[in-house]
Amino acid sequence: MANAIRVRFCPSPTGNPHVGLVRTALFNWAFARHNQGTMVFRIEDTDAARDSEESYNQLLDSMRWLGLDWDEGPEIGGPHEPYRQSQRMDIYRDVAEKLLAGGYAYHCFCTAVELEARRDAARLAGKPSGYDGTCRNLSDERIERYRAEGRESIVRFKMPDEPITFTDLVRGELTFTPDNVPDYGIVRANGAPLYTLVNPVDDALMEITHVLRGEDLLSSTPRQIALYKALIELGVAKEIPAFGHLPYVMGEGNKKLSKRDPQASLNLYRERGFLREGLLNYLSLLGWSFSADEDIFTIEQMVEKFDIADVNANPARFDLKKAESINADHIRMLDVKAFAAACEPWLAAPHANWAPEDFDASAWERIAPYAQTRVTVLSDITANVDFLFLPEPVFDQPSWDKAMKGEPAALLTTARAKLESADWSDPESLKSAVLAAGEEHGLKLGKAQAPVRVAVTGRTIGLPLFESLEILGKEKALTRIDAALAKLAA
Repeated sequence: MANAIRVRFCPSPTGNPHVGLVRTALFNWAFARHNQGTMVFRIEDTDAARDSEESYNQLLDSMRWLGLDWDEGPEIGGPHEPYRQSQRMDIYRDVAEKLLAGGYAYHCFCTAVELEARRDAARLAGKPSGYDGTCRNLSDERIERYRAEGRESIVRFKMPDEPITFTDLVRGELTFTPDNVPDYGIVRANGAPLYTLVNPVDDALMEITHVLRGEDLLSSTPRQIALYKALIELGVAKEIPAFGHLPYVMGEGNKKLSKRDPQASLNLYRERGFLREGLLNYLSLLGWSFSADEDIFTIEQMVEKFDIADVNANPARFDLKKAESINADHIRMLDVKAFAAACEPWLAAPHANWAPEDFDASAWERIAPYAQTRVTVLSDITANVDFLFLPEPVFDQPSWDKAMKGEPAALLTTARAKLESADWSDPESLKSAVLAAGEEHGLKLGKAQAPVRVAVTGRTIGLPLFESLEILGKEKALTRIDAALAKLAA
């Protein structure tokens, strides 16, 4: 298929993956899957000082956890191997030599001091401060003289002297004038290729048809288009890909969400127990919408509907509360058995604060349907059910102080007596017992059940109380009420 869509996701393995990076991966993946295209996963690991194998492995693990599978790339291979840039250096050197030989690039001997002085002078004169083309047309004699002086040179690409116009898939037609896009470096003085060279070369050789990436890279696009034209003339590239620049993801204070922002780390959401479906659902809304009145949908539904033309160019704000709310909706959508299975990591060490032998699988199976209606993220489950598996509840002091106001001992004594004679196989009977105790003390159910809840679970907020009492059992529950009475007496 000659016009088959090919997109790429090409992160650098530096630090932990962040949600902005995941949003880019998701949009590329959804675009490929919607159009029955190819998703290429490429690792841009040419910066030895910053890249690490640990980060590389984290990237692969994160993509697998998210379910964003790739058709070509690490561990899969493909017709354009290798897919790690650190293993493609010979390719870049060869292309750089072709660009030099064809007159599309040149050696630049300007020193850092000279460049800075010229930039300062341009700024003072109110002119663009980019590279001024000093070395564009050096004579052979001048080049030999510079080399004899021991000057090092970088390789610069020669930008055309006319405006560059292209149609961005998100932002429409854009034009960049020559004075805003000066000649730029593509190879360092030590011979190492720069991102400005390797990224377009790989896209060309891997026959990428659509480049969907962050807005922060928009200013480099005219450079890449000019380079593509040169690569086409040299027979290295076949066509210029279509570009779409995705909106910024904003964090606190209207600032772009950066890797340093705590809420930017993908690992944070995994550790808190976000479902991949919930997180991807939310991230897809950062610049795109499913419909005007529907925010909750499955990944399959997103793929079916995703169109890059529907992406909004305006910055998208990351809202943690909305992300949590959407995740909670996806938790509710799970089959209860799937929910119980998803919670397993949080019911064991190091998350659980009870001994492994005290875990009661039967009690967990019975409480799970109630827990599923209450938790926002899976890690919430530990604190919600620990009262079932601990020998005694862990009292939250603010909860204790809040619940044990007025005459809690009198209320608890009455409630205990009525619970003693209640039907413990029926939550409604337990509710009636506490309601009756409250009425004797002039309290409504909400006020009456608070001391009972804290006595039994340690907290004022939790799972449905009377179902929890039934599952905990009469003996344990009454023993805890006795302990609370003793605590109040002391």
